Amino acid sequence: MSFNDGMSFSDASSTVGDAKTSSLPAPIYRHAAPSGPWPWVDFDIDFPSSGSDILSNHDGENKWIGYPQALFGNWTSTPVARSNMMPRNAQKKPCIVYGIQVKDDGEFEQPLDPINVASDATAQEFWSKLNQVEKVRVRALFVDNLTVPVLKMLGTRYKIEPFFFSSSRNWIPSRYQEEVQHGQGDHITVILPFIRTTGKKNDTNITSSPSSLDAKSIQRKNTIDVLAPLHVHGNLESLCINICLSLFIGEHVLLIDLLAVHMIRETASSTIITYHPSLPGRTTAERLHQVMDRAGKSVYWNKIFKASRDPTFFFLAILWYALYAWDEAFEKLYMRIKHLEGILNDSDLTHTADLNHGLHSLQAHLLHYETLLHDFEKSVAFVRDTPNPAMESSNDKTNTEDLMRRECKNLLSEVDRLQKKCRMFISRLKNATELAFATVNIQDTQATLRDSAAMKQISYLTMVFLPASFTASVFGMNVAEINPGSLETIARYVEVTFLLTFATTWLVIALQPYSSIHKSGGGVWRRAAWPAFYLYRKCMEYFGQNSSRENNISRPGWRGGRSSTMKSKNVV
Repeated sequence: MSFNDGMSFSDASSTVGDAKTSSLPAPIYRHAAPSGPWPWVDFDIDFPSSGSDILSNHDGENKWIGYPQALFGNWTSTPVARSNMMPRNAQKKPCIVYGIQVKDDGEFEQPLDPINVASDATAQEFWSKLNQVEKVRVRALFVDNLTVPVLKMLGTRYKIEPFFFSSSRNWIPSRYQEEVQHGQGDHITVILPFIRTTGKKNDTNITSSPSSLDAKSIQRKNTIDVLAPLHVHGNLESLCINICLSLFIGEHVLLIDLLAVHMIRETASSTIITYHPSLPGRTTAERLHQVMDRAGKSVYWNKIFKASRDPTFFFLAILWYALYAWDEAFEKLYMRIKHLEGILNDSDLTHTADLNHGLHSLQAHLLHYETLLHDFEKSVAFVRDTPNPAMESSNDKTNTEDLMRRECKNLLSEVDRLQKKCRMFISRLKNATELAFATVNIQDTQATLRDSAAMKQISYLTMVFLPASFTASVFGMNVAEINPGSLETIARYVEVTFLLTFATTWLVIALQPYSSIHKSGGGVWRRAAWPAFYLYRKCMEYFGQNSSRENNISRPGWRGGRSSTMKSKNVV
């Protein structure tokens, strides 16, 4: 068995995603959990039967080679290839596993030395360590740069559903419980995308530099991709200097990170495995290992670990890392929105189109962040509502349940605060967008008023020259009364002018399908006869009003009522 076997089904990158834009794939939720009976199957594609793959029997030290089909028969080579769960590292980086062990009394042991799995010999050594029985409450394994052999070893040793690896590799939010055995334990999985911020200076591979952006790419309105990193600016001056570049380059970058945690809860010793995508700017296994080692030194959490033997509290502490990341990202986002509002309040809006595109892009990202926070809330609720079956016969079961409800309530309260903050950001952006449109409308109105003033001046100028033009036209007429010897007269001029005016008016009104003169929807012949219908309607209105007035006068009591009113006035 070669160390690099089994990598023919994967892509060239170490994780699924667009390497040029750092964009992530859209999650395929139907392939997220074991509840789906057809893993990574589309009904419009013919798949071979489950028995088409021939598996060789591997016993002893190499029994992990047949994973996943050796343990899960429906995971044949085809769904394994389509799910892209078998990673491939183009740079041949070694897999490094960091470890933390929590003793039975709740104390954290000294951090274990990282295990570098880079060859066949180290792979066998790692497999031997996985099978060692440790007398600890929790053993956490943080896996960096996951390779195929390490994946198969972990999956075989702990009987992990392949959905954990496929959902992690494809960034599919999911949470589920499996292998439930009352009084003994279970498996729980939480795959949680979250938002974190990173500096552009520290992560130069996240985006292109300003010099690499040509003028056409800056002026072009790119499609809004909420799965791509969002650049946030640090100061207002740089944002005002070059607003076009500011839409693409920022001092801080908000990107989607991933917490992929699988926990095997057992009565004797529990194990936690975390997967970390090998994309720029994402949380590494070394980073999470350091953070969780510091959590063990926390006075508050150390008391919890000592008060309850439930290993799920270690799982819950990992979720707090995502909350801290969210909070830091929203701090940068608050400054970004504040700066945008400052620019919109400026009277000079020469780049209004770019600002509007930036506002809509930011609002689209916030709407996506709102869905991610909802997934965060459901993940915490899942941990709260999924008690450890291994604690059913424990003496401190009641105390553990109370502690779990309290800590989940604290975390859910913080998540609710973030959700309200996100909705506040969306409202502020909507208000800023309306302000931008209102400012543009005000400027357009002012321009229209200036044009109206100019037209009014032209009208005044025309009015000055109109009498003179009329006088010149009259004295230039070839009529006998003005120019003796002419054949035409003023009477003839009036007749021709009246006929032409009438013909022009008739033609214009007849050709209009909608007019106040004739009814809308009339045919061509009815519109052509509009003068007759118009005069008829006016006559009917006139005679109708006169007849109604005569009826009122001839009505009995009308005069009497009027005379009685006059009499009452005289009496008064």
